[in-house]
Amino acid sequence: MQPEQIWRHAPHPHPCVEPIDAFEDNYIWLLRAPGGERAAVVDPGDAEPVERALSARGLRLSAILLTHHHPDHVGGVRALVERWQPVVYGPAGEAIEGIDRRLAGGDTIAVDGVGAAMRVLDVPGHTRGHIAYAAEPFGGDARPLLFCGDTLFAAGCGRLFEGTPAQMLDSLDRLAALDPETLVYCAHEYTLSNLRFAAAAEPAGEAVLARLDEARRMRETGVRTVPTTIAIELATNPFLRADAAGVLATVAGRLGHAPVSRLDSFAALRAWKDGFR
Repeated sequence: MQPEQIWRHAPHPHPCVEPIDAFEDNYIWLLRAPGGERAAVVDPGDAEPVERALSARGLRLSAILLTHHHPDHVGGVRALVERWQPVVYGPAGEAIEGIDRRLAGGDTIAVDGVGAAMRVLDVPGHTRGHIAYAAEPFGGDARPLLFCGDTLFAAGCGRLFEGTPAQMLDSLDRLAALDPETLVYCAHEYTLSNLRFAAAAEPAGEAVLARLDEARRMRETGVRTVPTTIAIELATNPFLRADAAGVLATVAGRLGHAPVSRLDSFAALRAWKDGFR
């Protein structure tokens, strides 16, 4: 048997969290109760892959956690509620049908049936009412967890569909302040394209280039690049590094002048990324 591949920029899996692939590049996250048969899912845009995963693992769905209202994150809720009657947690500031517990920043929950203790963070920008769930360590693993929807991605951040650059930067700062060892569970496999942009934004960034090379090899062999960690993102994500010297130099070259603030640099990066190919 060949030894398991160790990746520098991908943490080892959490024993109670598994990905469920959906659509082209979505991840629905499955949280299992330690030693039990109950589970929760995060952002189930499609019920069918969730049902297959539950059946394959002999699990019963007890909770759904939602981060924001986009259809690829909530589209499976109605069917799952009809089948399982789970408790549905979701953002207080968004019009999503079927939420049992509407949450806002500062709220705390113990996920029904799973027991994971979570703190809710307001992270607007991608949408106006977007929230994230910061979970305390559970299931015998000492690392905290973050379920952040489409706010923070591996090496990227979400588009500003409803919010402003200032809102998104503030949201990212809130996430960046979490424990560096926090496992980051974002909702899409966008890492390769994000790292290509990161390399353009910080072309002399050794950590960025090393992560890009590794991500290419991971995807070539069918390995997921998520979860990541806050520490990895602080070292390689241009949107968390808008005031790093290499990023500032690139932004200045594009603008024709030095950005007047960190927010100015971030806004220029986000606008550039929207059209980056």
